[in-house]
Amino acid sequence: MSPQRNTGAGAEAELPEYAGHYRLRECLGSGGMGVVHLARSTSGMKVAVKIVHARFARDPEFRGRFRQEVAAARRVSGAFTAPVVDADPEAERPWMATLFIPGSTLAEQVKRNGPLNSGELRRLMAGLAEALRDIHRVGVVHRDLKPSNVLLADDGPKVIDFGISRPKDSELRTETGKLIGTPPFMAPEQFRRPREVGPAADVFALGSVMVHAATGRGPFDSDSPYVVAYQVVHDEPDLTGVPDNLAPLVSRCLAKEPEERPTPDELMRELRSVAASYDTQSFLTRSFIPSQRALGDGWTDRADVEAEDPAGVGPTDAADGGATDPAGVGPTDPAGGVDLGEPVRPGEPVDPAASGASGVSGSSAATGASVGPSAALGEPSEVAEETSGGAPERVDASARASGGRAGVWARGRGGRRRGRVALAAGAMTVVLVGGALGAALLSDDGDSGRDARGGAAGSPSASPAFRPWSTRPAKAASGAGSGAGTGGMPLCATGAKRVLCAQPGLVSALDAGDGRVLWRHALADGDRPAEAPALAGGAALVVTHAGRLVEALDPATGATRWQRGLSGYVSWRVAGGTLLLTAADGTVTGVAAATGGTIWSHRIAGVSEPYFASFPGDPLAYASDVSDDGHTRITAVDPATGEVRWKGRLDGALDLVGTAAGSAVLLSRGDGDGTVDAVVRYDPAGRAARRVRLDVTMQEAQATVHGDRVYLLGFDGTLTAVDTAAGRQVWSLQSAVSRGSAPAADGGRVYFSAADGRLLAVGAADGRLLGQTALRLGAHSDRVVATLPAPRAVGGRVYAGAPDGTVFAVDGRDPARW
Repeated sequence: MSPQRNTGAGAEAELPEYAGHYRLRECLGSGGMGVVHLARSTSGMKVAVKIVHARFARDPEFRGRFRQEVAAARRVSGAFTAPVVDADPEAERPWMATLFIPGSTLAEQVKRNGPLNSGELRRLMAGLAEALRDIHRVGVVHRDLKPSNVLLADDGPKVIDFGISRPKDSELRTETGKLIGTPPFMAPEQFRRPREVGPAADVFALGSVMVHAATGRGPFDSDSPYVVAYQVVHDEPDLTGVPDNLAPLVSRCLAKEPEERPTPDELMRELRSVAASYDTQSFLTRSFIPSQRALGDGWTDRADVEAEDPAGVGPTDAADGGATDPAGVGPTDPAGGVDLGEPVRPGEPVDPAASGASGVSGSSAATGASVGPSAALGEPSEVAEETSGGAPERVDASARASGGRAGVWARGRGGRRRGRVALAAGAMTVVLVGGALGAALLSDDGDSGRDARGGAAGSPSASPAFRPWSTRPAKAASGAGSGAGTGGMPLCATGAKRVLCAQPGLVSALDAGDGRVLWRHALADGDRPAEAPALAGGAALVVTHAGRLVEALDPATGATRWQRGLSGYVSWRVAGGTLLLTAADGTVTGVAAATGGTIWSHRIAGVSEPYFASFPGDPLAYASDVSDDGHTRITAVDPATGEVRWKGRLDGALDLVGTAAGSAVLLSRGDGDGTVDAVVRYDPAGRAARRVRLDVTMQEAQATVHGDRVYLLGFDGTLTAVDTAAGRQVWSLQSAVSRGSAPAADGGRVYFSAADGRLLAVGAADGRLLGQTALRLGAHSDRVVATLPAPRAVGGRVYAGAPDGTVFAVDGRDPARW
């Protein structure tokens, strides 16, 4: 696009040297509302900076709309748009910086290499549908989706150029009198009722883009834009050349009336029936993950599984040889499997620090900190029977073996399943949209199904090697009776060779080796657990919301050992073998987790209302708060006695996220607006604090501490590693996951979960994406889980829960084979 100068401001006004601290380089393009420059941050990161034309910078109404657009763009985050890195809508020339994404546009690709093939078209359509879903979710309508606004990056398609709002009086026209957008890619209502344009207009544009990608021309083709406008409003689209399996879906996108077009969610669901896989590297000459280069083509849909396996039992893909599959990963068709649980309900609170071995907390004092379960893989390897009583339900292995395993998993229609490719991206990948469905929705697992039990009677030791498994521990109650467990995302902890999970109405124990359900314990009246179970003092402690009750269960049997009401307490935390309860007057009571008896009860000196945090491997509990003068006070307490071990006072507003070798690790919250600008390590012995500044501030970051390393995952999907011993940031990755879980680290890898049910692995040494599982969406895939529990990484295995109600385990040492 040739640059358009502001005719009244002079050339120097269009070419400022800096936008904030970003030094502007060459001009990438210009439009009616602004100019886009390639720029670099002080750390050398490339960004694309969009600067408003001087004419509109002087318009107060435009500035107000631009502020709203920046705010909306910050909320959008996922795999298929360019993430906002920084912005200043109050600057003399308002600007917004997004991550620079190398790659050709779809328009350039088609012009240079011709139309895309059928597989590429499916993946493109899925990626664009995913992007539109999350753009629309935050109230933004792109209005100008076209081939030149779709980048084919090395990790999949990206939607760009929706960051600047249009002035109210320029809803249809720019200052040069041209229509906003390109007529062949505009919806009829954009010509007829421009002020009523909504999300459906973007779906129409998606249909037009797909025709262009499949044929090299638009569905309405003429040299005259006026003729094209007439055709868009009155004529039927020309779909000649669009593959037969996509043409009906594209035709629906091009319906004249907005209400007759599918939503992005409907598009993604319907694409399952025509998808082969989601290989995000199809636009490149090399594969991002080498082991995914030459995998087969196929897709297993829920309808196929139900038709070929009416018992809905579980996978054993005979042709692929479950037991001999070298990957050892098992099935991951997100649609297949036994429907044993209810999907996560919207609004269900999930704490990212939920399932640490060190404890549960009723407060949010600690952000993240290597605890909790998370998201996504594999079909259920066990039939999880329904429970209807309040007593723990023991699951007999012999009964399981004979009841409900009457078939094998259906093969995909295309033969061997294709492996999943990295959706979350390498260093130049972008984020801004919630759960990369386009990728994994259209991706199927590359490994065959298997019986996770591996041997007779489901013994964990029946197979010499660990094999991944997936189990749905809860099943929706089929009628009367309470406490049956209604599914929802499991909140899980590990210990005692078990995975202990809490869901609405249910606590269950799974064998960590093969996923067998060992027992189930119903919660009164279907109560919802506040956190994952906490293993302490030989008991599993579960805190429920409605009942305001803590219940201690026997990890071996699920029987109740003791209960205690929580009325009158404002927070709770498990640390070591003690449950700490804080009353409104600041009195703290230490309760023995083993017996439920009170050990001690008194106020903590110097702390008015302590909200405690605790961390795996650390015997102490920590209370922290920010004083009126802007300092952070930390008090370390022995949970067994209530005695104060040490106190510290640090400059600035800090959040405690973990400990390392006796030191406290905190995040600096900058101006208190949710941004993180530094990691601070405090040594209480020497009373010394070391501050490591981040190259780029992060929004709403969650963190985990692993030795001297701190791993932070921002709201926009930025994953950053900081070495507190060396005092430097090691690497930063744009992960293509927004609203992810807190990270977990083990064995040289970092793991975290996405809201769409994926589990991702990144190399701790270099920040390179190593692999990810398939999607495991619940029924409400268009809803966003508020916060996600983190995965549990233990001894080379990774355990997680997913929005579809499953709990699964994978081999953390070989993520490329997931």
